[in-house]
Amino acid sequence: MSGAAAPFLNINCKRQASRKPNIVFILADDLGYGDLSCLGQQRFRTPNLDRLAAEGLNFTDHYAGSTVCAPSRSCLMTGLHTGHTYIRGNKRVDPEGQHPLPKDTVTVAGLLQQAGYRTGAFGKWGLGPPGSEGDPNHQSFDEFFGYNCQRIAHHYYPRHLWHNQEKLVLAENAGTRRGLYAPNLIHEQALDFIEKNREDPFFLFVSSIIPHAELFAPEQYMAKYRGKYPPEKVYKGADGGENFRNGPYGSQPESHAAFAAMIDLLDVQVGEIVAKIKELGLDGNTLILFSSDNGPHKEGGADPDYFDSNGPFKGYKRDLYEGGIRVPTLARWPGRIQPATASGHVSAFWDFLPTACDMAGIEAPAGIDGISFLPTLLGKQDEQRQHTHLYWEFYEQGGKQAVRKGGWKGIRLNVRRDPAGPIELYDLKADPGETTNVADNHPDIVAEMAVLMTESHTDSDVFTFGPAPI
Repeated sequence: MSGAAAPFLNINCKRQASRKPNIVFILADDLGYGDLSCLGQQRFRTPNLDRLAAEGLNFTDHYAGSTVCAPSRSCLMTGLHTGHTYIRGNKRVDPEGQHPLPKDTVTVAGLLQQAGYRTGAFGKWGLGPPGSEGDPNHQSFDEFFGYNCQRIAHHYYPRHLWHNQEKLVLAENAGTRRGLYAPNLIHEQALDFIEKNREDPFFLFVSSIIPHAELFAPEQYMAKYRGKYPPEKVYKGADGGENFRNGPYGSQPESHAAFAAMIDLLDVQVGEIVAKIKELGLDGNTLILFSSDNGPHKEGGADPDYFDSNGPFKGYKRDLYEGGIRVPTLARWPGRIQPATASGHVSAFWDFLPTACDMAGIEAPAGIDGISFLPTLLGKQDEQRQHTHLYWEFYEQGGKQAVRKGGWKGIRLNVRRDPAGPIELYDLKADPGETTNVADNHPDIVAEMAVLMTESHTDSDVFTFGPAPI
């Protein structure tokens, strides 16, 4: 029996070696740096994510594109930071969706599609309403299944999801019913995409809504954690009314248990994606990346301080301190990435596009901000190019800018009120928790940060540091 299987295995290995590598990017929603047990979480375990780290590479200094959802994804898709990418904030469009990416946007999906990849996005989109020029099907994804709108994606039992251009009404969730847990439906479709496209190179973007508020998990997961995290945090939200399941979060009397249960489910789903790829014999030809779109949130009953979700870092979602933008990032590629390794290579979401191009054997577009980190993945540190600096800008809460240059971090707050205002300076090597502002001791570095903030920003007619709208 083993002799009969050997020729098939040899043919399969040769076929895998001759085709372009598959790329899977799994993006959690508002998962903090400290929410993985392999990165210090003590209150619950994440065994499948821990295994991903044990079998691959942990990026210790990797950053999200922004500190909220839509611009972070825009950076990931376009290879541009928030001073250059088109979507720089969460901007609502009624009745459903967010401000769209323009039709001619160059995205990683489009580049890989042109290189012969099948492309699929499953989960939350947030870069253009259904049918708009920013719709995922119009941004080079062959298949989309999930939430188009971030506002609808607040809800785990939504009234509808989208499959490409088809609106799927979930009758089981009509009224106040909780019949279908959407992350499970989306996960099944993502696994099916892998199965359907196993003969071709594919790019799979899994944009989970876990653990963003609202804090809901299926009962089989809640039962594992109920009563384990006293004192429980009770959240009173919207349980009916005109805007029910259209933004406001639902009530949760067991917020701590629900949070742990949701991450347990996310961890299981990551494990099932890895298992599916192994089952289909694609393991050695598939890169799996796992990250989060920004730091931990404090919405809908979430209690990041209870769980130490931001780990050693200061700040949360909507902050440009490390806790708001430094995110857990793991990479697994058997036979190519050395197991159980870590890298302090300073990188960010806008590096994904050139990395994917590098893997596909195509040239990345000129003028992007990203640098391929493929050499780091392959352990070729002597070939890895470095950033001169990383830059972020954020338009809420008065406007914020941040720069990381080497071990230095500069942050300017209240940009709308004072565009040339004071800059906080932190020495991340000595003070990763950003506890001590050393700006007065290093005026030359502060001046350099100010120049970089000016040079890294380009004006946008949609997202602006000008007067806040009335």
